[in-house]
Amino acid sequence: MGAVREEEVEFTAMRSQGPGGQNVNKVSSAIHLRFDIRASSLPPHVKEKLLALPGRRVSKEGVLVLKAQSARTQEQNKAQALERLEEIVAEASQVQAVRRATKPTYGSRQRRLQGKAIRSEVKAARRKVDE
Repeated sequence: MGAVREEEVEFTAMRSQGPGGQNVNKVSSAIHLRFDIRASSLPPHVKEKLLALPGRRVSKEGVLVLKAQSARTQEQNKAQALERLEEIVAEASQVQAVRRATKPTYGSRQRRLQGKAIRSEVKAARRKVDE
């Protein structure tokens, strides 16, 4: 695991709704992953981004909850849940580059005005001619 330490993640097994054949009603193969964002060792800016995630993934207490049930075994579901958590944390840890405003170049302004003039002539040619 990369950014998230496994001690900070809590796993709970439960009955799955996904595949499993006859075992689906007997074996607890689904995994509930709980990750307390506020108590984690992540940097503060990453914590803020994670707490601001849209939807119902993050509770009011600051706990991120993921459910994995697509695989038949508990181990595979656990691995999938950890992988999804890693992706979410990696996405939140990316710092967006600051956008710097730029001015259009002289040539691009000239081309734009030339295009507008041509368009104006085309439209003017469509009007009725005064005799």
